[in-house]
Amino acid sequence: MNWQTCDQLADLVADLGRFSADLSALAERLGLNIAPLSADHISLRCHQNATAQRWRRGLEQCGSLLSETMINGRPICLFRLREPVIVGHWRFLVVELPWPGEKRYPHEGWEHIEIVLPGDPQTLSARALALLSDDGLAQPGIFVKTSAPKGEAERLPNPTLAVTDGKVTIKFHPYSIEEIVASEQP
Repeated sequence: MNWQTCDQLADLVADLGRFSADLSALAERLGLNIAPLSADHISLRCHQNATAQRWRRGLEQCGSLLSETMINGRPICLFRLREPVIVGHWRFLVVELPWPGEKRYPHEGWEHIEIVLPGDPQTLSARALALLSDDGLAQPGIFVKTSAPKGEAERLPNPTLAVTDGKVTIKFHPYSIEEIVASEQP
C-alpha cells in the first residue's frame, strides 16, 4: 500500500503541502541552499498517544518498522516506506514517529527533516551554522538549539543542531539515521 492512500494517514497526506511550503520558507529565511544537501529522514509530531498509534498502524501498512527505541523517556519508531514522501527534491523513505512527550507542538503532522553533514561530530554545529546566513539567524522568531539525543543502545555520538521558526524545523546530524540504527546492533 502507498502511504498516500492509507486511511490512517489521510491527515498526513493533507498536511504535506503546508509542511513543504513552510520548510521552503524557513530555508529561504535562513539563506540555506538545500539543493546540495542530503536529508535522510522526515519526522512527525503529535499531541496524543491515540494519534501516534493510528499513524503507527498506517505506517506499518505501507512500510516496515526499522527501529523502535526509547529516547528521552518516550518511544520513537522509524519506518521504512515502500513509496517515498516527496518534499522538494528529497525523496524520504524513512519516517520518524515519536510518541508525545512533555513539549506541546503547535501543529500535529510533519514537523522536521534531518540533514546529514558527514564529518567530525564535534564540529557539527560550526559546519551547520556556516551554511546559514547571519541575517537569517538574527531574525525574530528563529531559534537555534543544540542537543545530543541518545537511544538506549547507540554507540555513535549523535549531536544535533536544530533551527526552527516554531512551525517547522531543520535539524543537522553528522550521521545518517541508518548508521545510528546500525550502531545499536551488538
